[in-house]
Amino acid sequence: MTLNFLGLMAAITAFLSIWFGHVAVRKIEFVSPTIWLPTVIFAVLGLFTEYGSLIADNLFLKTALGILGITLLFDALEFTRQLRRIRKGHAPANPGNPRHAAILAEPNSRATTLDLLKREPVGQLTGPDQAAKLIEHH
Repeated sequence: MTLNFLGLMAAITAFLSIWFGHVAVRKIEFVSPTIWLPTVIFAVLGLFTEYGSLIADNLFLKTALGILGITLLFDALEFTRQLRRIRKGHAPANPGNPRHAAILAEPNSRATTLDLLKREPVGQLTGPDQAAKLIEHH
């Protein structure tokens, strides 16, 4: 019996690329004065990576590049979705970012500077007001 590590390598590549993308999108969107530039950069990197997966000879490299490329392309879309989450108050806004400052200044804005995920779990659903109180206590 011969061991085939392709599945393990694909799983590790998927996990790491999704983790990196999640963190990168949150951090880059938080500080970037525009979202079109990181969106274009991630899309171009994704396309080049996918092209690399098509021309690579090594099956392991083809697989890793294919997974990484599609993750980068999805992350390019996530910049717009992250902005929507900020508008809804589901992700923290950065008052030092001109885009976010404008959102925070809008009348009836639901945007918040609080990171509602940075709190201890209470074992039940919480609304934004209750979550804010939980954050203040820490």
